[in-house]
Amino acid sequence: MDLGRPRKKRSLVLNLTSLIDVLFLMLIFFMVTTTFLSQPAIKLQLPSASHADMVRQQPLVVHVDQLGRVFLNDDPIELPLLEAALEARLGEIEDKSIVLKADSRVSHGSVVRVLDMIKGAGVRKISFATDPGK
Repeated sequence: MDLGRPRKKRSLVLNLTSLIDVLFLMLIFFMVTTTFLSQPAIKLQLPSASHADMVRQQPLVVHVDQLGRVFLNDDPIELPLLEAALEARLGEIEDKSIVLKADSRVSHGSVVRVLDMIKGAGVRKISFATDPGK
């Protein structure tokens, strides 16, 4: 039985503006305060040196792992192709320098072969990566 005027249905309104503002502020805060650690893709045990200079990371890095495999900027490359690949990429670098990261367990002959290829590509400055002295 309806005895009169119809009831008005109240609509529930949630104001999400302030909630969205807080979420965006939290997102910006976490984006600004987060640090990212660079995890190397190639596992190397670098030799230690107590008098090594700190050199900033160069754009070109040649890695030689324990098994003698060669990598150019984390990409595997065959040793005979290294010289041509370096020549192609050296045009982008004005100081013609690279960083050589050779595992301390790799044979001396493997490192010398890689150095020969690097010099043949016209590299003027080679920096050897080491762990700080212990």
